[in-house]
Order: sequence, then structure tokens, then C-alpha cells
Amino acid sequence: MSRENTFIIVTATKFSTIFTRLFPATLCEDTIGAMLVEQPLSASPPLTARLLSRWPQIAERMLTDGLDATAPSELPDGHFTAEVLPTIYACGRAVLEAIGADREFTRAEVTAFVAPVAERHAEDRLPLSMLISAIHRSAQALVAEAAAVADPTQMDEFIEVFSRLLELLRRINMTVVDTYTEVEQSIYHAEREARRELCSALVRGLPAEELAVRADTVLADRYTVLAIHVSEPARTGSAANLVTRRRIRLLQRALYELTGEITPATFDGASGIALVSNSSEKDSVDAERFDQLAARLSQQFGVTVYLAEFSGVSSDKIPTAAKDAGELTELARLCGHPGGCYRLDDLLLEYQLTRPGPARERLAHRVIPLLASPHLLEALEAHLRYGADRKTASRRIHVHPNTFTYRLHRIAELTGLDPSDPTDSRMLAAALTVHRLGPSQKQTSS
Repeated sequence: MSRENTFIIVTATKFSTIFTRLFPATLCEDTIGAMLVEQPLSASPPLTARLLSRWPQIAERMLTDGLDATAPSELPDGHFTAEVLPTIYACGRAVLEAIGADREFTRAEVTAFVAPVAERHAEDRLPLSMLISAIHRSAQALVAEAAAVADPTQMDEFIEVFSRLLELLRRINMTVVDTYTEVEQSIYHAEREARRELCSALVRGLPAEELAVRADTVLADRYTVLAIHVSEPARTGSAANLVTRRRIRLLQRALYELTGEITPATFDGASGIALVSNSSEKDSVDAERFDQLAARLSQQFGVTVYLAEFSGVSSDKIPTAAKDAGELTELARLCGHPGGCYRLDDLLLEYQLTRPGPARERLAHRVIPLLASPHLLEALEAHLRYGADRKTASRRIHVHPNTFTYRLHRIAELTGLDPSDPTDSRMLAAALTVHRLGPSQKQTSS
């Protein structure tokens, strides 16, 4: 055995002991064993080049390992992926290229990559200890990958890469801590809270002038009242607050990009109101931007989002408009409409049918005979959706067309309204809408 090979094996043995102590869960025996096998010296590709060739997979493993050790299990899948994985990929690649070029990766470069992510986590009030732990587990995953691809001829390079990564980790930690401190002490945090209180006061019809001064906001003559409703069951557990704060931040960012100003809002992660000032006539009629906002929020939240818009609302009318807008989002959801932004004209019939009065109560009674027969309600809904196309309607509920026709006859017998008659069909549609939307008929039938 040559002197050089003997030195390499001894050096590898020492470092395998060190890494086993530092990272017992990340290095397997096969990896360490492979490093200890006597191999002839060869001109292997540089270690940084090997890591770069596998970097997309390594970046994903770093994120996975970091989250597995720290993130609450109740968080939805992909909660951190869209915002964190691109930073891991871009920053890590830049670092490896700097090491390969024997160039220092500066504190300014670290800050440019890391500070925006740390700022978002701080605004979401993600515990600092959780973030630091995730960063260290991700670093362990990277060191394990470097050890796995290095061969015994690259120990000097491995030591250099490991040393540079330790320095990078130190700078990342400093950047994260500094960023968290800045966010906690930021005057903008107080202003955001003041804007939330301002929006709440306007929605409740309370005096708002003093709150506007605190929020550094000029009260507008007219607003677009925008209701936001997220369609999903209420969340519980330790992850609920993280999801809520992230959604509030994403909504505020989206509204800022839409309007160019920080928008007062009461959104709590599930529902709320935003007040967009109408600074021009165009602001009150440009409806398409809110359709795009609904699509963007649905994509970012990972759930269906309903918006309802009332534009050109004077300050004294905000409480009524906010109440009506909130009801519209609920109507759209209960009627099974897709996510998006709705206006009163989109749901005129449904909105009117929810207004109290004797006509609504009489309509509610027309479907009471069907409440004990879910299969008849299902057939009625299919008929109302597909009209005379009974083949499609029956196929949608997985029954033979003859069975579907029989169920329609049964509906006519029980309600006295024939679904095949245009007038009776409209009556049944209205009665079914009241059944879906109003609580009174459920009480009557109980």
C-alpha cells in the first residue's frame, strides 16, 4: 500500500468518527465504508461539480430533512415549498459555484438570499428556534450528500467544502437572528395592526379619524368593499396559527401589488373584509383585477377562495356593504359555485331568496317531503342542472335513465310540483335554493 493511500485511509477514518458523532442519523455505514476502501488515486471531478450535478435532488432533501425535524405535522403539504425551496436551490448553487471558483461568498450575498425568507417567517411568527433547527438539519443533509459523493482522493477538498459550509451556516444564523429582531422592532408592524383596527372600525360604523392617523392612512371618500372567504374546515392544533399568519401576509402582499398601497383588512386567515380606496373612476369599475386576485389566492392558499365585491361605497355605507359582501361569498360557496370574485348581479336570485319573509317560508316547505330521501334530492339537483338532458343527468348520479325518470315522478307526487313542467321546475329550483341557504326550513322540518 502506498504512503499516499495510507494517509487517505487514516484521514478518512478520523473524519468518519467526527461525522458519526455530529450527524449520526445522516451517514450510513455503507457510505463510511465506501470511503475507507482502498482505492487507487484517480482524477475525479471536483466535489463541488459532483454536488452541482445533483443539486435539484439535494435541495429537495435538505428541505424535507429540515421540515421533518421541526415543522408541525398538521401543516398542509407544501406549506413551505413554494417560498423556501427556490431559495435553498438558488443560494446553495451560488455557494457551490463560489467555492468551486475559490471565491468568498460574502455576507451581503447571504443576506440577499436569506433575509427575505427570514422576514416572511418572522412576520408569520414562526418560532425562531424552529427555523434555526430546520436550517441546521438542512445543513446536515448537505454534509451527508457531500460525504456520499466524495471519494478518498478528495479529502482535502471535502475538508475545504465542509469548512466553507460551516462559515456559511454561521452567516445564515446571524442574518436570520438580525432579521427577526428587525421585524419585531419594526414600526411597520405597528402600522399594520393600526390598519387592521381602522378597517374594523369602518366595518362596524365607528369613528375612524384617530385610527387613520395612527395607521398613517388618509381616509378615502369611497371604497371597494371586498369580502374574502376561504372554503375549508376550521383548522385546529399548533399549525393553525402558522397557516393563518401566512395567509394574512400573502393577502396583504397581493393587495399591495394590486393597489400600490397597504390595504386595511380584517382577514383572519379564513374570512374577512378588505377596504380598497377608490382613488379614481377606473378603480371602481376595474373588476377583472379582483377575479385575478381570487385565482392567485386560491393557488397560494391551496384551497378555494371566494371574493365578493361592492365598489364605490361611501364610508357611511361600509357596514351594510361589508355584511352583504360577506353573505355573497357564503352564497357562492353554498350554491356550489367555483371560486372567484362575485358581484350582486351574479347571485341576485340566491341573494333575494335569503331575505326573510312569508314567501321564503312557503318555499322552504315545498321541499320538506324530500328531506328524508337524499336520492330524490340528488335527482332533483341533477335535473335542475342538466334540464331536458336526462341521459347526462342520470349518468352524473350513476343511475339508469328509467330510474331517473321514476325519481322525478316521485318528486312530483311528494311535492305537488312536476320537475318536467317549466313553471314548477323554477319553483322547485327556488325552494331548493332556500333549503341550501336558509336555516329556518331546517328548524321547521325538525
